[in-house]
Amino acid sequence: MGRALDCEIPRREGGGGELSAGPAAELPEPHADRVRLRFLQRAEDRTLRETRVLAGTSIFDAASWNGVAIDSTCGGHGTCKKCKVRVVSGHAPVSAVDPRAFSTEELNAGWRLACRALADDDLTIEVPPLQTRPKAALAGVGRHVILRPAVQKRYLELEEPTLEDQTSDLERVLEAMDDVELRVPLDLMRGIGRTLREADWKVTAVLCDDLLLDVEPGDTSTCRHALAFDLGTTTVVATLLDLETGQPEAVRSVLNAQQPFGADVISRISATMMDDDALELLRARAHETLTELQQEVCEEAGVDPREIYEIVVTGNVTMIQIALGIDPEPLSMAPFTIVARRLPEATAADFGVHVHPRAPAVLFPALGAYVGPDIVAGLIATGLTLDRRVRLFIDVGTNSEIVLGSSARTVACAAPAGPAFEAAQIRCGMRAADGAIEGVKIVDGEVGLTVIGDVDPTGLCGSGLVDAVAELVGAGILDHSGRFVDGSSERLDKIGEEKVFYLSDEIFLSQRDVRELQFAKASIATGWTILCRELGIAPEDVSQVLLAGSFGTYLTPASAVRIGLVPALPLTRIVSAGNLAGEGAKIVALSVTERAAANSVVDEVEYVELSGRSDFNDLFVDQLAFPS
Repeated sequence: MGRALDCEIPRREGGGGELSAGPAAELPEPHADRVRLRFLQRAEDRTLRETRVLAGTSIFDAASWNGVAIDSTCGGHGTCKKCKVRVVSGHAPVSAVDPRAFSTEELNAGWRLACRALADDDLTIEVPPLQTRPKAALAGVGRHVILRPAVQKRYLELEEPTLEDQTSDLERVLEAMDDVELRVPLDLMRGIGRTLREADWKVTAVLCDDLLLDVEPGDTSTCRHALAFDLGTTTVVATLLDLETGQPEAVRSVLNAQQPFGADVISRISATMMDDDALELLRARAHETLTELQQEVCEEAGVDPREIYEIVVTGNVTMIQIALGIDPEPLSMAPFTIVARRLPEATAADFGVHVHPRAPAVLFPALGAYVGPDIVAGLIATGLTLDRRVRLFIDVGTNSEIVLGSSARTVACAAPAGPAFEAAQIRCGMRAADGAIEGVKIVDGEVGLTVIGDVDPTGLCGSGLVDAVAELVGAGILDHSGRFVDGSSERLDKIGEEKVFYLSDEIFLSQRDVRELQFAKASIATGWTILCRELGIAPEDVSQVLLAGSFGTYLTPASAVRIGLVPALPLTRIVSAGNLAGEGAKIVALSVTERAAANSVVDEVEYVELSGRSDFNDLFVDQLAFPS
């Protein structure tokens, strides 16, 4: 969680004089925008997860996003009353539903329903160990998913062969499951005979769709896992799933090891074009990243990697093609063609992931070169194409993908926003790590900062950049064209010929930084404006805006509206939706029904190529300005 800096925040006197401190009492409290949650399990006396979320996020959603298993069979809709947690420290008001689930004594002790408890304060939350196996899991934005994984197990007690019954080993296994027609891989034959005899003909068959994946000794029918990956350009996330309960067992994220080859997909494609060896090097880096995460989640959950029978991988088209060793060069030039909308069957080994040796890899289809599998996964997580309401889904990042629509019609586009949101080319920019300013408030000329890690600020990350510009516009320090207004603040100064605004003693925002953000937000705003035109609706007709991705999750909705990044809608209609690509990957691992939907949704969404639009340039110029 961040820290609201006190009177040590300096301000500039007269545009270039000495620094002096402002009065502490006048500083705003920006930390109220984000809160810290600590989940613990008292029975095991261990912390499950610590995280930061936007104030107002439900405890259930925060737990779900961060891999903390909370019992639920209604998907967080407040009807099953199973998602019981205890608020150990901090305050969570009693909801209207809580008295139906708890006694007065329990309420006084801090017990709450996680789906109805909103985190408006820093909280420590006790999560009881799961006592049951819920058959539904919350995933995405309120999606209720019935647990029906492709991986199934059947315990078999077979008759031992005799001279009178010389049925082959394989036929004996298949006849015990004569209600399904199975494909059998050749390498399974190399060990099946020994397994059957050493197990005294009591074995468990492992099925994945119509594939006989393995025959294991003894009864292992309650042990089956899947691994869901979101292979992002910047960050890679892995979630280990228990397919018996539908619950996440461990979640880990790490920076993509391809970073030395460039921060964005164009840089990495360029690397493959300039060096014949680069594609294999990038592929190896992707495999290295996935393997590292697989090892970490297995170690945390105490799961044998061989018990992971399937992986699901999503990510943008470039990341998926590179990870599979497919030349990405055609993605970088007109007409921007992809190698295939639906890739052939793949295995975990194709991604360098060391789980069960015959584990399949499930892939999402792609809409286009820059609206890829990650967005299809996001559509599954949101259920956008199933909803009668018109909703706008924006995955905010270097290449921002935008989807607008409903069950009637859905359109999508890609908006190349550049690296501003990653703060890569911002003068004092840095990644969202300890020391990064992630939130800014300006009240009566005084600046309050939220800093990740409760330390002194060392830079400005993407969410802090958006907050800073939004606050400067609101305070009249930036005009609507994006220029600093002379004499509007004591913190304005110049470095060389460039105007800057000092957020702290060392950290400043330059005029060029503001321009970088203007270009990024104009690209996205032009995208959703064109999609609105395609559907024949006005921006105010949008029922809900979903901000997704690692950046979108921490974006303050009010700041997004103020700079014109999203339509000017009531803030209640703008939702920070979390890692929807990762949520979609989890859903597909849990449900073959949703998997079929993912394969068909690509035919239901119309892709709009912005570069071919005659109105793009004029709209882009219009969107550079900040809203009046």
